Amino acid sequence: MKEGLISFKGIKEGIYVYIKDGEFQDILNELDKKLKNGLDFYQEANFLGIKAEKLNSSQILELLFLMKYRYNLNIIEEGLTDYLKAPKYYTDIDEGMTKFIHSTIRSGQVVEYNGNIVIIGDVNPGALVKAKGNIIILGTLRGVAHAGIDGNKNAIIAAYDLRPTQLRIANIISRKPDEEVATSGIPEVAKVKDGEVYIEPYLPNK
Repeated sequence: MKEGLISFKGIKEGIYVYIKDGEFQDILNELDKKLKNGLDFYQEANFLGIKAEKLNSSQILELLFLMKYRYNLNIIEEGLTDYLKAPKYYTDIDEGMTKFIHSTIRSGQVVEYNGNIVIIGDVNPGALVKAKGNIIILGTLRGVAHAGIDGNKNAIIAAYDLRPTQLRIANIISRKPDEEVATSGIPEVAKVKDGEVYIEPYLPNK
């Protein structure tokens, strides 16, 4: 495995992650190793963003999932904004309108926004999240998520772990399977294909 691809630069406000050009799996492995070895320090820091010209949006998002979900690092809103546009998936949506929620959405709660929603936490059973744009969950989705509520079938729903009671994109509904499905351990994305909602791994090469 090639190393030396990742460096951290600290400023007064927090830390930037700088990534050199290389194989994405090597980058992912090195970041995982560095964070694990310095976890006590990094958990006390604010992460301002990732500087990586060669990575695409889905690769950046996978790194953010690793940082937040596996290591519970503090990624500030400004550090996320540039990487949640994902032009491959996100079209016909105002990228500038994003609501960030730093908490778990609990049973009985309803969150609705006229743009994109990013939840840094989980969505529990009995909770409902509705967005005109995309829904990104840096955690587990077990409740109901409805993206593209104005009819936009290009909206997506992404989470580190998708176990929803119901997914809806525009007017297309996908319900929870009868049996619990083993998770893949990587982020997943739900989007519309051929008039149905499909869930697939959020892989950087897709």
